[in-house]
Amino acid sequence: MPAAKAAVLERLSAVKSPDGTPLPATGTLSDIVVSDGKVFFSISVDAALVQRWEGVRKAAEDAVRGLPGVTSAMVALTAERAAGRGPAAAAPATRGRAGAQTRSAQAPEGVNAIIAVASGKGGVGKSTTAVNLALGLSGIGLKVGMLDADIYGPSVPKLLAIRGRPQVIEGTRLRPMTGYGLEVMSIGFLVEEETPMIWRGPMVMSALTQMLREVEWGALDVMVVDMPPGTGDAQLTMAQQVPLAGAIIVSTPQDLALIDARRGIAMFRRVNVPVLGIVENMSYFLCPHCGGRSDVFGHGGARREAQRLEVPFLGEVPLDLAIRETSDAGRPLVVSEPNGPQAAVYRDIAKNVWTELGKTRGSDRAAPRIVIEA
Repeated sequence: MPAAKAAVLERLSAVKSPDGTPLPATGTLSDIVVSDGKVFFSISVDAALVQRWEGVRKAAEDAVRGLPGVTSAMVALTAERAAGRGPAAAAPATRGRAGAQTRSAQAPEGVNAIIAVASGKGGVGKSTTAVNLALGLSGIGLKVGMLDADIYGPSVPKLLAIRGRPQVIEGTRLRPMTGYGLEVMSIGFLVEEETPMIWRGPMVMSALTQMLREVEWGALDVMVVDMPPGTGDAQLTMAQQVPLAGAIIVSTPQDLALIDARRGIAMFRRVNVPVLGIVENMSYFLCPHCGGRSDVFGHGGARREAQRLEVPFLGEVPLDLAIRETSDAGRPLVVSEPNGPQAAVYRDIAKNVWTELGKTRGSDRAAPRIVIEA
């Protein structure tokens, strides 16, 4: 029998706050979302009290997981900053837009490097690029994982033709799915395909944190993270929650896309994440009939932008029907047509990324402390 919101509240009544008050009576709970056996909510407290409340968060999560019909629970502890105070002190919590993110950055055990594939706007082919990049890195002999961090529009399950649910290990951790030799995790494995993800910032951050830290990734040379487009909660969470070794920006050549790409680069620089380079996607179109070339979205804009911003230019990917067809079919070009010219493009980009990553690994990057004013 599926769990109901009233049953969750009743179970949470047995969880006590640090001063002994039943959790539902503290006024710290967000709205409780119950969907298909999964329960999501957050606990918001003053930043100075976060460490005292971490045990409460864990107890609440354990209590809800014990309910009949509950398959998983995500509980975020968010640190509010009281009016008139300075920036919130460091504490092991995630935070929404109106406060401070302060959790220490730490990679999942066994993961040597994490890189983010991002874009300033949607519709530029970021996810397709991320998948083929991950497969390109795997093709040069690396053990690669892929995290689909695009909470609102997870597309990696379709791009890799992976279906089913992750296996639960010891009741609390998940085993990643596998596809074409990649270890893969996505929110798309945990919710129905047509379920709208109407989540606020703390819920997004809690989900990302759990997919990073409560999954048995094993030993990986590199984890590729497909970020949602833009410069919001997910990007800030990734920058704060894990030590990103670098970020890759995907853009088309046109000026409108490049404006948003600049914002993405500026955001990663602001949070002290090295920008490994820019990929120009949909760079040009070759007619399959006559062989003529058309620069549908212009050409060379991302290369010029990379030069202007003094970041590496990683390569250009053509606008090609085969890329679209194989992506829709869950057969990425790098593995379905490994000897084709498009696969060679992605492999070259993967080699360039690995080279740039090697340049950034020599110094330990301290996690940025991000304070976002209310």
